Amino acid sequence: MSTFSRLHAILSGVGLLLVGCSSHLGKPATPAPAALHTDFEVRTDLVFTPDDAPRKLLADAYIPNGDGPWPGVLLIHGGGWEAGDRDQVASIARRLARRGFVVFNTTYRLAPKDVFPAQLQDVQQALSWMQSHAAELRMRPERIGAFGYSAGAHLAALLGTLSPGDALAATPRVAAVVAGGTPSDLTKFKGGKLVPQFLGTNWKTDPEAYRRASPVTYISRDDPPFFIYHGGWDKLVPVDHAEDLHAGLLAAGVRSELFILKGRGHITAFLTDGAAFEAAASFLDRELRAPP
Repeated sequence: MSTFSRLHAILSGVGLLLVGCSSHLGKPATPAPAALHTDFEVRTDLVFTPDDAPRKLLADAYIPNGDGPWPGVLLIHGGGWEAGDRDQVASIARRLARRGFVVFNTTYRLAPKDVFPAQLQDVQQALSWMQSHAAELRMRPERIGAFGYSAGAHLAALLGTLSPGDALAATPRVAAVVAGGTPSDLTKFKGGKLVPQFLGTNWKTDPEAYRRASPVTYISRDDPPFFIYHGGWDKLVPVDHAEDLHAGLLAAGVRSELFILKGRGHITAFLTDGAAFEAAASFLDRELRAPP
């Protein structure tokens, strides 16, 4: 077990003591379907990029046992767009697979070698691969959600907010989004290293690039439902990013839930996500298990 995994296991136990330290806004009255509990298989190192892609990218597929077809989740790791890998979110993949979701735990190109929109294009390609290989994944191609944390949540949120006709849009679209610790408005980061490195420019030179890469820019009434969770003490990505995204979606008439983990920062909200994960999984149950 990696050091990161051991730390996750320890802090997940601590998280059980903090379940009451949260607030959940927008929770629907309709209960989620009963959670499934199933074994699953893992297919590792699947190449999802086309032969002419600038780089070969890999993903792992977690497929519940049984005939299915199951709803799907595209899982996107964080790491400030410059680091991170599939192992970072493998525990989330396992929890979702046991619950009866096909999970595609993806990679994407990283900054500073590759800059936006390369990362978005990669997760769009992963989503397209999932849909085109739905039969072999035993997955419902029209019921795929996106789940990410931090930089991964930023990309997941873009998958949800970009609409046909937007310059960066691609098909297919996702049917639901879970976004944790989301940098939803990059115009709020006028300094620092990560965002300029990710965009390949800085605020003074090209402020429009910051707006163009922000999920809040693209909110519209045709967006899928969102589940947003965030640490209330997050200093790296302040909680107003979550509040603004949630408010913007509601104003557009989009279903949105906001789950604040009080007393948690950016890292601890990820490592002690028990209450948020259960609420997010129930959200995915409701949104992705609808009858065909």
